[in-house]
Amino acid sequence: MRRTTHSTATPPTGDGTRSGVSRRSLLGGSAAAAAGATVAGLVAAQPAAAAPSSTQELLKQLPPVGQIPRRARIVDYEIGELIVLLRAKKLTSVELTEAYLDRIDKLNGPFEVYGDNGGYNAFVRIDREGALAQAAAADKLLRNDPKAPPLCGIPFGIKDSVAVKGLEAKNGTHAYTGNKSHRDATVVARLRDQGAVIIGHTIASAFSGTIAGTFAGNAWNPRFIPGGSSQGSGVATAARLAAATIGEETGGSIIMPSAANGASAIKPSLGLVSTAGVMPLSPGYDVLGPIARSVRDASLMLAAVLGPDPAPDPLTLSAPQPFPALPVQARGGKRPLAGTTIGIPQTDWMSRGGTGVPPADTYDGDHRASFERFKAELVALGATVKEFPGLDVTVAENDPYFRTTERLPLPDGTVVSPATAVLSPNRYEIRYWQAVQAFAEAYPENAAALTRQFGNLAQAAANAGAIPASVRDEGERRRRTLQANYQRALDAAGVDFMLVLPIGAQIGPRVGGTQLRNYRTFYQLPNALTWPMVTFPIGYDSTEGLPINAAFWGPRFSEPALVQAALDYQDRHPQYHRAAPTDPVFAPSQARRMAPVEETVPPELSNDPLVAEEAWS
Repeated sequence: MRRTTHSTATPPTGDGTRSGVSRRSLLGGSAAAAAGATVAGLVAAQPAAAAPSSTQELLKQLPPVGQIPRRARIVDYEIGELIVLLRAKKLTSVELTEAYLDRIDKLNGPFEVYGDNGGYNAFVRIDREGALAQAAAADKLLRNDPKAPPLCGIPFGIKDSVAVKGLEAKNGTHAYTGNKSHRDATVVARLRDQGAVIIGHTIASAFSGTIAGTFAGNAWNPRFIPGGSSQGSGVATAARLAAATIGEETGGSIIMPSAANGASAIKPSLGLVSTAGVMPLSPGYDVLGPIARSVRDASLMLAAVLGPDPAPDPLTLSAPQPFPALPVQARGGKRPLAGTTIGIPQTDWMSRGGTGVPPADTYDGDHRASFERFKAELVALGATVKEFPGLDVTVAENDPYFRTTERLPLPDGTVVSPATAVLSPNRYEIRYWQAVQAFAEAYPENAAALTRQFGNLAQAAANAGAIPASVRDEGERRRRTLQANYQRALDAAGVDFMLVLPIGAQIGPRVGGTQLRNYRTFYQLPNALTWPMVTFPIGYDSTEGLPINAAFWGPRFSEPALVQAALDYQDRHPQYHRAAPTDPVFAPSQARRMAPVEETVPPELSNDPLVAEEAWS
């Protein structure tokens, strides 16, 4: 397609109308709080720590209205531009929201279809009436209050695994039909506190289970995969069906759909953003983050939603308080990256080459050309870009946690991997399997599908509950050792943060081919480390015009440095993140094909770290 320039398993909510199932009981009540994957709304969400000190201060860092280029469509304006235009009365939130809703009507296709709906299928459900009411309220606030919050009036989509009050959250499957949210997730509540407009839910992979995805069509060519599991969030953002979206990741679920669709996104450090109100997959890995068109927009969103949320998510107490302000403005001068050393880890193996082949040697021609040009552009901006070993997690002494073949003994004579020793007790504490069982009992028509997905729920819970604290502590110790080993690898090479390509070859078709032809084998590693990533487009392939994304990643809570470097790059090379796909021509709505698209999930493409671990063993 040509371009133009101009979690997860247990339900977060229950409707409380059948069998006395409450939202709190589905997530495990007070036990869930200890694991950090719990219900939003048990206490009022605290204000975001890194929110701008005032809207007026933020406006000083954004371009004045006279410097904002005129776009052919209002849906092409970035969030940073919309903040200025809304306050200058150049457009209204109602106009903006209606423009996105019109595009959804034209391009999305029917709702509630977990399969090929004949359109983009980026949104699985919307709240049209609610969105327009929120937009009208935002316009009133913008007219009357010059201090209105920065995101006031901006329309967003939210992944299908995240609670939005009044809507079902199904996590990519009708097996969770009836899972209606009584409260907003903390992230959604913080967006609403800003006056943002919540359009609805973006489609997720089934049970948030794959990094490839097939339900939605790629924003640049719907024949190709959208990436997963936050597939609708990646597509909706790039296809201009929302200003930006919230994605959720356990292992690649933000980075892969962003890379496949050419979006700019931030996968935060564990503990920076509350996961309260999210359908958890692996507490201790799960994170929520923004998927936007520019890194500046993603930074604006992240600043609005991060911060402590201690009662429902005590993991948020691990982040520095207050968190350093996230940049939203590029630095001046010809060499803003001077003094920054960016390392390319040579042991970050790709799936095509396997162990022992440097990543860049496996890239296809278009990806290799974009990668080499991108490196040169970073050097021109003053950065030192160099290859360095990284940490080879296939070497036993380097990695006692993530890819190790070592096993920890249990009292009954069986053994578990170090990751299982950590993640299974985390799930047990939030009553992960018991919550699914309770939901299945409340909605017996869903029980068969849930049993197919989870198997013997009682046995799984019993196995997890049998892991003693001493074994869990050993798993956590090994995880900390892995983190320290990787940090030493960066320090020894003098590297500030790393550069990788999440995908190293043209993505595959939704049906009838290899979905991901070359990708980072260790796409789960940043989540195991708890480290952040920032991804953004750096080019397009020469045959289909599909995006090519790079990613920066580095130590936990290094988001300000990663974001600043990406901002500096996008400021000098805006053509990639500002490019827009040409609207596809879909069949009229009444003739659109609604057919299941089987989401077969090879274990090596699973978002579940324990499933992926089985594929490696």
